[in-house]
Amino acid sequence: MALVSSQCVAAGRILCRVHAEKEVGGRKEFAGSSWSRGGALGALRLEGCGREARWGDGGRRLQLGAGAKGRSIVSSALEGKDLGGGGGGAEGLFDKFLDHAVSAVAQREDVSPLPCQEEFRQMVASDGQSLIKNVAFESEKLRLFRCATINGGDNMQVLNVAICARPEYDLPIFCADFFSTPRMNIVVLDLNPLYNTEQRPDYKEKYFSPLLSMGNKYAELLPWGDKLTSESIQFFSPIVLWTRPGSREDFQETVFSAFKDYLAAWLDMAEKAEPSEDADEVAENRESHHRYLMWRATKDPGRYILMRLYGEELCERYINEFLFNGVNTLGEKEFLDYFPEYRGANGSIVKQRSVVGKAYEVRPWNKDGIFSPSLI
Repeated sequence: MALVSSQCVAAGRILCRVHAEKEVGGRKEFAGSSWSRGGALGALRLEGCGREARWGDGGRRLQLGAGAKGRSIVSSALEGKDLGGGGGGAEGLFDKFLDHAVSAVAQREDVSPLPCQEEFRQMVASDGQSLIKNVAFESEKLRLFRCATINGGDNMQVLNVAICARPEYDLPIFCADFFSTPRMNIVVLDLNPLYNTEQRPDYKEKYFSPLLSMGNKYAELLPWGDKLTSESIQFFSPIVLWTRPGSREDFQETVFSAFKDYLAAWLDMAEKAEPSEDADEVAENRESHHRYLMWRATKDPGRYILMRLYGEELCERYINEFLFNGVNTLGEKEFLDYFPEYRGANGSIVKQRSVVGKAYEVRPWNKDGIFSPSLI
């Protein structure tokens, strides 16, 4: 099993760092924590406070023991081979993406697990094969960092990663949506802007102009993936990667390189970001987040896959409480308040994803990041 470096937190203060010791099996040091395999019995050494905790449940969960204050620690949610299901226990196509994202974010000192991950940490589908693994963190700047993978073996592999800053920051939303079946491979990778970059050139200059060279590099390597609806385009930035890899092997090199670079770019933004003290700006950021989450929670195409795998009730809770956490808490507006064009004749939401009918067959941004579909 594996342990992600975490911290024991009480009264708002960091009390200790968490390391792991195994009584059986091999062990190697990794970023200040021990990553071990080959045994279910072990103990935690909480440096700085002297408390111990043991893991149970087949090595699948780490919980601070009696008297110790803190949160559950993400453990072998990152180790598909230690869990039941998941394409017969085979390694998932996107496991290394998940490992990299969690390692890059969780090593920061103020990061701690979100409570919402506990219920959804592992979800085995009704077919007994497909397994979803979920990890979620928060920090002083991050309202939500969450990763989800579906390992359905040869039939289906999915990765979904999102990072949302707290409303005090106008940071874009990190978004990675990867989907693979024997017949289809899809990649969407972007730093989704909170504001329209053509209407807000200051926002574009602040966050996206410095990244155009990176975006252009990967746009050459990962060509535009054919038609994309205008409703989807509104949430994307000039550096969005929307592509259809020819094979699963393509994910392991160019797509993984792009994933690492885009994540590093977002984390660098977050490192430098300063919170706004303007109440109106914070409220505007919050509403932009809520609008984005409302669209994704209502119109995300993955809903149909999740409903088939887990049923309607669990699917709805998973979407609203984990994948798009905040959709029920960041604002009071409903979907049709943001997107009135989807109002049906009886006042219900039109189910189809696109009602405008316009789609972009080629990349609608030029190399200078200007939205100019007529020039391409």
